[in-house]
Amino acid sequence: MSAQIGRNGNPFGRQRTAIPQAQTPQKEPEPKTAEELVEEQMPQITETLELDAFEQAVVRSTFTKYVQKRMELQILQLEPQKMKEEFQKLQQQQDEEMKAGLPEEKYQTYLDLMKNPSKAKKAKRKKKKKNKKSEG
Repeated sequence: MSAQIGRNGNPFGRQRTAIPQAQTPQKEPEPKTAEELVEEQMPQITETLELDAFEQAVVRSTFTKYVQKRMELQILQLEPQKMKEEFQKLQQQQDEEMKAGLPEEKYQTYLDLMKNPSKAKKAKRKKKKKNKKSEG
C-alpha cells in the first residue's frame, strides 16, 4: 500500500506547483493591406453588381487605390474635421472613377450599395419582352 502513495504522501500522484506560468503576450493581428481588404469585399460587390471580368478589374483597382489612400490618411492622424473633409474628397473621387468605369445601371447599384450595404439590390438585367399575339 505504501508503494501506491507517492513520496509526499499524496495518494493522487505528483503534486503540481502553484507557480503561475508566464504567459506570452498575444501579438496584435497584422493590419490587413488594402488589397486584402478589397479581396474580402469583392465577392459581394461582384455578385450585387453582376460584374463581368473587365468591370471587376476596374472596381478592384479603384477600390484598392482609394482604400490605400484612406489608410495613409489614418496614419497621418489629422484633426477630426480635416480627416472628415479628406475622406469626403476621396469618396467623391472614387465615385467619379466608378462612374467612368461602370455602365450607368451598375453605377447606380454601386451607389445604393455604398449608401446601404445590407439592403443593396442586385443590378437589374434587361429582359427581352416577348410579344404574344392572341390567337383566334
